[in-house]
Amino acid sequence: TSVPQMKVLREPFLKRPLDIVLSLFMLILSIPVFLPIVLAIKLEDGGPVFYRQERWGRSGKYFRTYKFRTMVVDAEKSGAKITVEGDLRITPSGRFLRKYKLDELPQLWNVLSGEMSLVGPRPERPHFVEQFKNEIGRYMWRHVSKPGMTGWAQVNGYRGDTSIAQRVKYDLYYLENWSLAFDFKILLRTLFARENAY
Repeated sequence: TSVPQMKVLREPFLKRPLDIVLSLFMLILSIPVFLPIVLAIKLEDGGPVFYRQERWGRSGKYFRTYKFRTMVVDAEKSGAKITVEGDLRITPSGRFLRKYKLDELPQLWNVLSGEMSLVGPRPERPHFVEQFKNEIGRYMWRHVSKPGMTGWAQVNGYRGDTSIAQRVKYDLYYLENWSLAFDFKILLRTLFARENAY
């Protein structure tokens, strides 16, 4: 699978430095909540605290992303599935973490390492990339930039079990109108985005 050849999108000059500074600052601020989250997950079922998953990155390069585990152990033993509203695989603590996007805090390490950005199209699993690239026009164009912890599609409610085609439209709009001001707007809206957070 390859990423379409298209005009290279040049990152705004300060995007990477701001990713480093803001993600480090957010990690430091998050330290007090890490211990309660770890304890809640461990006490609930004794399973692993973190969930590791391979995702598609910029230009089709795979990377491993980290999240706090929000589902029962072996939730996908029968295969990869998109999370839906009322999904029985999600644990009680997981519902809380997902609602407030606390499960994604470990991805700040991916931002610091340069595999992700704070803002950009959300990274997808290879299994779904192979599926969507044949179903949705221009889907692979999402991978000409670093994936983000949050994005224009997500703050507009396109996350979880929602239209992938609409999600792609919002992702491409972001890529075509990329700027630091746009990034800050998305980051601010992320603080209040709760729609389809399951």
